[in-house]
Amino acid sequence: MNFIDTHQDPWQRVQGEDGPSPHPPTTSHRLLTLEQWHAVREHWPDGLATAVELSNDFDIEGLAADLPRLSVIVLQFPKWVDGRAYSQARLLRARYRFAGEIRATGEVLVDMLPLLQRCGFDAVQLRADQSLDAARRALSFFPAHYQGDVLQHQPVFAKVAA
Repeated sequence: MNFIDTHQDPWQRVQGEDGPSPHPPTTSHRLLTLEQWHAVREHWPDGLATAVELSNDFDIEGLAADLPRLSVIVLQFPKWVDGRAYSQARLLRARYRFAGEIRATGEVLVDMLPLLQRCGFDAVQLRADQSLDAARRALSFFPAHYQGDVLQHQPVFAKVAA
């Protein structure tokens, strides 16, 4: 799991009311909102490292055709009790075979990390009050699971018994 330090993050939000310029960008690592992406995707250069941030109520199927052009999908947790982004990540990995980074932002707590990882997230931006050391420990609590997940389709125990 990659822990995002906002001060060191290479992904830069595109600011402004109008979003990205209609002229092709000259630098990569642009983080766009879904609305910004829809406004520029027709003339956005292929191969340019691009990220899109989605709200947790967005239907992933609406972005399926664009997934090969995206490097990062940022999924939001507006409240720690709202788990819709877990389902979005699972769909991205299992159904759409998205191989890029899936990042969790918002109210991301240490307790959520094992499930985030099992659903396909590979990067998180923890809530400001969360401990990075505690987050790393949380990922080592469960060395194996009884059910498969998006990373390991069969449980570890099934391989031992075979």
